[in-house]
Amino acid sequence: MVKNAFKIARVMLSVYYAYMVEYRAELLFWVLSGTVPLILMGLWAEAARSGQFDLAPTELVQYFLAVFLVRQFTVVWVIWEFEREVVEGKLSPYLLQPVDPVWRHFFSHVSERFARLPFAFLLVGLFLLLYPQAAWLPTFGNLLLATLAITLAFCLRFVMQYTFALMAFWTERATALEQFWFLLYTFLSGMIAPLSLFPDAVRAIILWTPFPYLIYFPASLLINRAEHVVQGFTAMVVWSGLFFVLNRWLWRRGLRQYSGMGA
Repeated sequence: MVKNAFKIARVMLSVYYAYMVEYRAELLFWVLSGTVPLILMGLWAEAARSGQFDLAPTELVQYFLAVFLVRQFTVVWVIWEFEREVVEGKLSPYLLQPVDPVWRHFFSHVSERFARLPFAFLLVGLFLLLYPQAAWLPTFGNLLLATLAITLAFCLRFVMQYTFALMAFWTERATALEQFWFLLYTFLSGMIAPLSLFPDAVRAIILWTPFPYLIYFPASLLINRAEHVVQGFTAMVVWSGLFFVLNRWLWRRGLRQYSGMGA
């Protein structure tokens, strides 16, 4: 059973990696579309020279470079694919296969990570040439923790969006939920500004939500500013578990709804 599962995973990874490489020109544009943190980096670094911030200008440059890297590993688009499959009826043949359709989407996302990495590292190298004083290396311990945090952040982001995607069984505009959620994600995840710049009372509330652990927490580990490590990993596991339970419940209810529509 385990051997068969690894074989299926290897085949899916190789197939979807080959598929993604075919569209490497588009991959470049996808990477460039995630450069908002690099644009904000210059703005915040300039503001830090005249303001009283928790981070120095160089540290802000390092932070937003880390945010850029974290986003390259955690970007998710499953809701658009799943909504199209449900609306167009393409989900039906996948339900006849012995593998849950979610694994197709999951391995597609994982394969795309490897395909986009060369472009992402190229951009990071370019910006380090422009800001050589911001070059840094995470400690070995923080690098391991950051790698684990990025992996969990991707899984959390994926299960969150896939849960919203299941609403496509009841509405043709499931992506509207993601657009609203993405607005909260943009401002509360640390993508626009480090959470350390937020007022203490606001930050205390935000830390109860899943958003800080999608970007801010792994990015902080990358720049050797580890804070509340146990709390961070615990929150990621708890939120992932909650969304997973909701996901499986919606999946069972949604399949009955889908078959009731004549699929």
